[in-house]
Amino acid sequence: MKKTYLLLASALMIGFTACDTARQTQDTDTQATTTPRRGAGPVPVGAVQSKGGIRVFAFDNSQNYPESMLRLNVPPAGGVVEPGPVQFDYDLSNYQLTRMTPHSNAEHLANSQEGQHIHNIVDNEPYTAHYETEFTKELEEGDHVILSFLSRSYHESLKHKGAYDLRVVTAGRPAERMNFDTDAQHMFYSRPKGEYIGADTEQVMLDFYLVNTDLSAEGNKVRATINGTEFVLNRWLPYIMEGLPMGENTIQLELIDNNGNVIPGPFNTVTRTFTLKPAA
Repeated sequence: MKKTYLLLASALMIGFTACDTARQTQDTDTQATTTPRRGAGPVPVGAVQSKGGIRVFAFDNSQNYPESMLRLNVPPAGGVVEPGPVQFDYDLSNYQLTRMTPHSNAEHLANSQEGQHIHNIVDNEPYTAHYETEFTKELEEGDHVILSFLSRSYHESLKHKGAYDLRVVTAGRPAERMNFDTDAQHMFYSRPKGEYIGADTEQVMLDFYLVNTDLSAEGNKVRATINGTEFVLNRWLPYIMEGLPMGENTIQLELIDNNGNVIPGPFNTVTRTFTLKPAA
């Protein structure tokens, strides 16, 4: 009788082990390890999405600056300027431009050696980085949507109210006018951008900017299609992409509602390319 009990217990243990192994194998299709490749870099928040060899996870371990404020004084909101080089002048408080953001993420992500800065985005085109509160920038004739926000040295945006400025400025006397509602829901593209070389290719940050909306599991989301593979992001946080191939990569971002429909807006769908290169 004792031998029978031993055989039954062994069979049950083998069955439980097989079931647990099958469950773990199935889970790896959608969740990868939560240990970043580069040591003490960005710490994953929630599940790591893994599809087609690409891993995507959110992180929120960067230092926050809730008192930091940014406001664009010139050009004025709704103002008219001459086409060509336009003077930009900001008010800035409780934030130090050119300072290296004091966090290990500065060592593990593509980092500006010139430090913290302002991202200036005109009509959702690739941003220009500025390390002083005054500069000039070319504006062609027409209406222009200008988004400015504070950035850490590794290009992660500050996302609290007061850290950004959004306005429409007109250059010259355009024949066709833009009908842009600053109170509507908008998404602007920030990162990735340009070329990543060597160690910077291991973890590439995805960051976008939302105005008049947020993301949640039951509400709006961002659909990120990376090299043809779709990921749905339901938190307004920066994300890390791992496992990207060398060479040109393509990413499309769409601001969508809970039913998967793109929310109307001139910039709520955007496609960009960026390039990864091995170390020389």
